[in-house]
This record gives sequence, structure tokens and C-alpha cells, in this order.
Amino acid sequence: TPTNILLLSLAVSDFLVGLVLMPVEVLRQTSCWSLGDFVCFLYNYLTIIFTVSSVGDIVLISVDRYVAICDPLHYNTRITVKRAKLCVCLCWLYAACYSFFFVKHDLPQPGRYNSCYGECVFVTDYFTGLIDLVLSLIVPVTVIVALYLRVFAVAVSQARAMRSHVTAVTLQLSVTPKAKKSELKAARNLGVLVVVFIICYCPFYCVYFAGDSLVHALSASHVLFVFFCNSCLNPVIYAFLYPWFRKAVKLIVTLQILQPGSCESNML
Repeated sequence: TPTNILLLSLAVSDFLVGLVLMPVEVLRQTSCWSLGDFVCFLYNYLTIIFTVSSVGDIVLISVDRYVAICDPLHYNTRITVKRAKLCVCLCWLYAACYSFFFVKHDLPQPGRYNSCYGECVFVTDYFTGLIDLVLSLIVPVTVIVALYLRVFAVAVSQARAMRSHVTAVTLQLSVTPKAKKSELKAARNLGVLVVVFIICYCPFYCVYFAGDSLVHALSASHVLFVFFCNSCLNPVIYAFLYPWFRKAVKLIVTLQILQPGSCESNML
């Protein structure tokens, strides 16, 4: 399905952050860099690609959910598997071009900003960092918040309409707590989504624009790890909130998937 294609792209980018970026960051911060200047350039290039593609996938998933809830009658015609694959390819292509814009000055002479041997640094000017702040944080957060506020408003209106209809037909108010619970759950998911994204990204940009004094006071590696933690938390937000996914994981972890007839288990 289109939604699963978007989730797969998000899973790939988040998996690469944990598999490639985090171990290399530990190596870079705990010992001298012995992999050479070109590998340092490649690491910086991949860092931007993986993180930007992850943010792009989050925006695409927000659009997918917006259309599914706010315009369900046209969802199957507007959001197709082919279009989802095209959007994922464009997202990764954009991330590659976006990353090259930041590291292109290092390509002719990798390691030219290193102050000593065994160092791997990534230097950008203030204007470039400001562009990154706008495109990587402000614009995605604005789009996600706007879409999910619209989704939340539609969900609340549908819940109230259903509650009013049931009340008029049955003359019972027993549906009210359930409707309120649904509204609170939608608000909670919206809050978790936006707050986690902002918490993970804001410290990095705050340290970057604060100047050298705060950078020296706070460990840059800790701030960068918080930045990477958004990829660690995305699977929790976008996957484990699905009951069918939790049930599938339970079948795999408890090895029930090896039992005969497990393929006929009802996940829904």
C-alpha cells in the first residue's frame, strides 16, 4: 500500500542512521579519526542525506494521513502505489542534492578545515546554517503541524457528529466518554509527534547558532546524538502505535511465527 511504502522509506533512513551514523559518531568523538579525509567527507555527506530523507518521509506520511482522513473518497485515486514510489524517490533525490549543497566546498580538498591530524569536522557559515534551519526544521514542522491540526479538527468534528447522531437515535449519552477518549487520543498522538520532532532537532540548532562559548560548554556529540534520536523514536511513533504491528512483533519475538498455521493469524 502507499502508506507502507512511505513507512518503509522512513524505516530505511532511520535504520541507516542507527547502523552507520551513530557508530561512526562514537568513533569520531572517542578517538582520533583514522579513516582519512575522504571518508570524513563521505560521513558528513551521508549524515545530511539520511536525516533529511527521514524528515521528508515524515512530511510525506503527514500528507498521506491528511488525504486519508480529510478526503477519504478520493484517497485511492490521489494516493496510489506508483505516486508513493515516485514521491519516495524524489525525497531521496532531494536529500542527496540538499546534502551536496552543504558539502560541495569540501569535495575539492577534503579535510581543509581540520586543525590537526586525526580530526573530522564539518564547517558551514552562518547563512548556510540559517538556510538549513528553515528547510530542515521550520518548514517541516509548519507543514506537519498544519496538516495534523486539520486532521485533528476533522476527527473531532466526525466524533461530535457521530455522538450527536447516536444520541438523537438512541437517546443515550453513553457514547460521550468514548468520543471524548477518541478526541484525547488524537490530541495525544499529535502532541507526541510534534514535540518529539522539535525536542530532537532544536538543541542542535540552538548550539549551532549560540556561538563557540556554548559549544564548548556542551558536548557537541551529545547534541548530535539527540539529533539522531529522532530516528530512534520514529519507529515507536509511526509503528508501535499500530495494534496490528505490536501483535506481529509479539508473534515474531515469542517464536509463534514458527508454529504451523501462523500465516493465518488475524493481525487486525
